[in-house]
Amino acid sequence: MEPIYKRVVLKLSGEAMAGEKGTGIDQETISSIADQVKKLQSMGVEIAIVVGGGNFWRGRSSKEMDRATSDYMGMLGTMMNALALQDALEHMGVVTRVQSAIEMRQVAEPYIRRRAIRHLEKGRVVIFGAGTGNPYFSTDTTAALRAAEIEAEVILLAKKGVDGVYDSDPKLNFEAKRFDTLRYIDILKLGLGIMDSTATSLCMDNRIPLIVFGIDQPDNIVKVVIGDNIGTHVKEE
Repeated sequence: MEPIYKRVVLKLSGEAMAGEKGTGIDQETISSIADQVKKLQSMGVEIAIVVGGGNFWRGRSSKEMDRATSDYMGMLGTMMNALALQDALEHMGVVTRVQSAIEMRQVAEPYIRRRAIRHLEKGRVVIFGAGTGNPYFSTDTTAALRAAEIEAEVILLAKKGVDGVYDSDPKLNFEAKRFDTLRYIDILKLGLGIMDSTATSLCMDNRIPLIVFGIDQPDNIVKVVIGDNIGTHVKEE
């Protein structure tokens, strides 16, 4: 098995970290993710990971709280996920660095682009926590931004409970159609809820391919990187 990508950004939602529990951290799920990351690293793939925080806190669900405060709380949730994933990886012997967009020197490095790239070149897995460090920006936007900054070849958008992009919610509409390929402009025109418009535009402007796939099936992360035809591929022609 030969990987078709050299440097990737893996975007994990907070829900993906929670497994079947729905909230918090499911250790078995995180160990499964870490095992797949280790397999990719052994193939020579340079891996950066962006983690969400929705398993702890979803800022937009709090109507009465100040939006900026709520978003900062969500950033702290991403850091808990980043540290849990780092611990699982290092238990498997994978050298890992967590970089935070909000300074917290006791637990993580500050995000520095050149340092992140150097870690990747040395074969370390880099986990980006705390989003962009700014409120009003999602972790999907973080994934697009970091992918552009480190010159990643693709963003792997790992989703829980869905195996690609559909024209409507497959949980509500059993006749929903799954797309095999899409253009970023189609996502914006059709209002498909894969990523927010800021993240979508950033990927489109920087011509970064995106693969949306389900994380529920074992080894799907590895399968995507070695070129198996799963999920929905999004790119500009």
